[in-house]
Amino acid sequence: MVKRLEQLLKRKDLSVPRGPFNTIHSFVERAEGAVMVDVEGKEYIDFAGAIGTLNAGHCPPKVVEALKDQLDKYIHPCFHVMMYEPYIELAEKLNEITPGNHHKKTFFLNSGAEAVENAVKIARKYTGKKGIISFERGFHGRTLLAMSLTSKVKPYKYGFGPFAPDTYKMPYPYYYRDGRTSDEMDEAILNQFENFFLGEVPSDEIAAILLEPVQGEGGFVIPSKKFVQGIRRICDQHNILLIADEVQTGFGRTGKMFAMEHFDVVPDLMTMSKSIAAGLPISAVTGRAEIMDTPAPGEIGGTYGGSPLGCVAALKVIEMLEEDGLIERANMIGEKVMGTFRKWEERFEFIGNVRGLGAMCALEVVKDRKTKEPDSDLTKKIISTCNENGVAVMGAGLYSNVIRILSPLVITDEQLEKGLNIMEEQLLKINPRVSF
Repeated sequence: MVKRLEQLLKRKDLSVPRGPFNTIHSFVERAEGAVMVDVEGKEYIDFAGAIGTLNAGHCPPKVVEALKDQLDKYIHPCFHVMMYEPYIELAEKLNEITPGNHHKKTFFLNSGAEAVENAVKIARKYTGKKGIISFERGFHGRTLLAMSLTSKVKPYKYGFGPFAPDTYKMPYPYYYRDGRTSDEMDEAILNQFENFFLGEVPSDEIAAILLEPVQGEGGFVIPSKKFVQGIRRICDQHNILLIADEVQTGFGRTGKMFAMEHFDVVPDLMTMSKSIAAGLPISAVTGRAEIMDTPAPGEIGGTYGGSPLGCVAALKVIEMLEEDGLIERANMIGEKVMGTFRKWEERFEFIGNVRGLGAMCALEVVKDRKTKEPDSDLTKKIISTCNENGVAVMGAGLYSNVIRILSPLVITDEQLEKGLNIMEEQLLKINPRVSF
């Protein structure tokens, strides 16, 4: 008898193009908290969290109950046809909890990429300028403008051009790979902006600078407070808006509600998605009211943007973050993971660097610690064998040599310990380069 998994894989190959990638070559049957079970009954401890979408975990009971209640009322009248209260309630909540005490407004879309594109639209409309600066290794989505602002050719951009015009890239500090002190590197990059404005594009043609407070797909690269505050000063000096892309870092992941809080910087606009609603497709743009009000009626929006189901789910997720101690839990998870990673860094010669902010943790795999040459092949092997042995984990980084941890914040101590132990077993099996 052909196993169900084999049947599903054959159906997938026949019906789905090869472009959408899969980390684990199996199919989920059910999931709860930080554990997934596939169609063959195999359990996986989830260290991927749907690429950072499930800070509140799989099927959180409060969210499930809210969704069932909403389904009995109405599913989707479309906000542009007839309004509904959950949209307003979630907008009010995000205006309240995002950084800054100024008057803010929020509207909703479907995905992180849509949020980024609309934040750029609003910035251009408000400033009357076209240019957008993003950063090397940054990731902002796969739609045309978001892809143009993204800085990794393969697999995101190769063969998909031409790209949107008036988009520019600047360096983003990567202290591990640069070799200079953080102060030296920050100063060099920040000074580079003046040369850019003189030699490439004048500042009066730049509408916004788009910044990930921690680079996600870029490898969990963490800047200094000095750097982020320096970008804020450049924006203020040149009448440029600062857009914070908190799609992956938001909603407790870094040990604060939003990562920008670590840097004591208030952006003009913020994009959010992923963990906003426990897996429901919804995204948001929040910003200064005078900026957000620039587009006229009908100039921003979308048929499914801010669906009632997404809104009620998001409200419950925020309630969990605030009332169930999940933000504090993120810091506890981060301490445990980083403590383990630092031991591995001492023990395994192929681990060149470990880094993290809250529960957003990663380790970087290299061929040689002195040269820091990336080892993407070994990284793939580690990820593959961890997945095979019941830990769902994913890679990242410009060189595809970073292993990242995005476990749900509801993960138990026992599950976290078990997952890390499985990973350590695979590290020992897969490569003998161990230093004691």
